[in-house]
Amino acid sequence: MVTVEVKHLLKNIKGLLALLFLGIVGTTHAQQDAQYTQYMYNTVSVNPAYAGSRGHLSIAALYRNQWLGLDGAPETQTLNIHTPMGYRGVGLGISVVNDKIGPTSETYFDVDFSYTIQTSFDAKLSFGLKASAHMLDIRYSELDEFEIDPQLQSQQDIQNKFSPNIGAGVYYHTDRFYAGISAPRILETTHFDTSSVSTAKEQINLYVITGYVWDLNPFLKFKPTLLTKMVQGAPLQVDVSANFMLNERFIGGVAYRWDAAFSGLFGFMVSDQLMLGLAYDREITELGAATFNDGSFEVILRYDFLRNVGNLKSPRFF
Repeated sequence: MVTVEVKHLLKNIKGLLALLFLGIVGTTHAQQDAQYTQYMYNTVSVNPAYAGSRGHLSIAALYRNQWLGLDGAPETQTLNIHTPMGYRGVGLGISVVNDKIGPTSETYFDVDFSYTIQTSFDAKLSFGLKASAHMLDIRYSELDEFEIDPQLQSQQDIQNKFSPNIGAGVYYHTDRFYAGISAPRILETTHFDTSSVSTAKEQINLYVITGYVWDLNPFLKFKPTLLTKMVQGAPLQVDVSANFMLNERFIGGVAYRWDAAFSGLFGFMVSDQLMLGLAYDREITELGAATFNDGSFEVILRYDFLRNVGNLKSPRFF
């Protein structure tokens, strides 16, 4: 039986988490983009230059539930589809990202455009642009149960507040190596502001991503990756992963988010076209030790519309 004191503590913790991730405790708090453990399979969400780089129509859906067991914890859904176009070097993509944190909900509708040039026999360099429509909901009425500043509780709920944004990126890749740098949201937008309250101040998130595929033997591949995210007003985020691929079918590995979490990853190529990926994160911060935090879970499905599966000579590993 949970005591009244513990229940009161949990309420305050949940309220604090909601406030921190809303960014409504002051103008100095930067709003960060959604977080992904399986970023290596979801690159188009952070770099528009990736659009069309797989060489065929590709569609992916990702679901992430962070800090299982904690009400109001982050929850993210993404859906993206991208393809090379009929024009030489042109790629196009469409993405939808929905991110829920406590009483706030954000939805991005993105259109990605890329142009690719051949830099050598097996290397390509892509330049990308992203156009975004951002919808923001904040339900201040749901904060009534928390002991917070009454001024916040008295605020009017925000529904479907629209703001546009743009992004850009560069992506270089061969059959075995890739590297990219991008800023998916360049415009710094304060979605709501009064003389004393600032909500969801969006700042530039800068991403650097890279990875390589080594053949350890004819049956086993080693796939290390790195993602670094930088945003003003928030700690530097560094994600490092090491995946092994057996018989080009089974994927297993581990990941580490600097000073934040360890992760286990598993993937399975159901066919040459369909991939299933799973990830589980365990926090190493004080929050991870809380009894109400059962870790974070992520699942991704990706389907590639290959024209001639049997004649596929160089499968894409990223």
